[in-house]
Amino acid sequence: MIVNKIKNLRPVFLTTVVIPTLLAALYFGLLASDVYISESRFIVRSPDKPAPTGFGVLLKGASLAGAGEEIYAAQDYVASRDALQALNKDGAFTRAYGTTAVSFFDRFNAGGFHPTFEDLYKYYEKKVSVAHDTTSSIVTLTVRAFTPRDAQHFNEQLLEMAEATVNKLNDRGRQDLIRFASREVDDAKAKSQAAALALSAYRNQAGVVDPEKQATVQIQMISKLQDELIATRTQLLELRAFAPQNPQVEVLVTRARGLSGEIDEQLGLVAGSQKSLSSRAAQYQRLALESQFADKQLASAMTSLEEARNEARRKQAYVERIVQPNLPDDALEPRRLRGIISTFILGIVAWGVISMLIAGVLEHKD
Repeated sequence: MIVNKIKNLRPVFLTTVVIPTLLAALYFGLLASDVYISESRFIVRSPDKPAPTGFGVLLKGASLAGAGEEIYAAQDYVASRDALQALNKDGAFTRAYGTTAVSFFDRFNAGGFHPTFEDLYKYYEKKVSVAHDTTSSIVTLTVRAFTPRDAQHFNEQLLEMAEATVNKLNDRGRQDLIRFASREVDDAKAKSQAAALALSAYRNQAGVVDPEKQATVQIQMISKLQDELIATRTQLLELRAFAPQNPQVEVLVTRARGLSGEIDEQLGLVAGSQKSLSSRAAQYQRLALESQFADKQLASAMTSLEEARNEARRKQAYVERIVQPNLPDDALEPRRLRGIISTFILGIVAWGVISMLIAGVLEHKD
């Protein structure tokens, strides 16, 4: 009786509705494997980065903010080939999704061929998904597997990889920040040492410690000699006026001549020749200025290094788990009844459209 009714159905209805619905019922009812979904949620926090709107405002109130760059880095890594390669270490992922316990239509490499890594990655993209809510900065990691344990296990592994990615970025950022500051300190130390050595070498070569201070001492000495010379000449004038035959006249003349020569010699040491203190002062001041400038650069670089270390501590970003990877106790997919009904409805729609087209063609032909 049923066979006769099926025979009486129009071929179009049979093709678009009956057969697809029967195949859907066969697949969803008998062939499709149960799919278990494990879900976890996490957020990447950083103490000093600006927080977004929404949930991030609450985090900002606690002096913690979402670290946007690290979030996207963790998200991209979980969805990358590197994550799959780490997840499939010793073939763990391939064994879990390629076992014969899984339906032929659902398992990986059901045909028994030699699949490439790209084939595995395409399959991986269908089983692992990462969603980032930009409002709350919460990342949701979802893993689909054919056993509850596999779903939870792979979700936990991927979550640990995300944490390791954030930690690696943190370490690299801190190391780069401190390394650049340390390099500046090393360069400043080298310049300061070179400037100090150049100044010391010039002092040894020129035989001076500080031309300005030495010139001050020399000028004071010349001033005393000039005072003594004036006193001698005054005494000499008095003797020549009142006692020109006094034997002290010659003594005072000789003394005045000696004081005058000594004054000229001391003036020559201060200025007037290439070996004078004044000519040496210009080179000395240039070297001293370079040494002072190098010392200031070194002090500034050391301050920058300390600030870089403090900044590196403040830039610490970390993953905080909001929802741990759950162990599913029921298969949420496939949605068998909905799949069958959807196939039936789509078949009805296709049958109606095709029937109308055929009726229009036949009417036009008549």
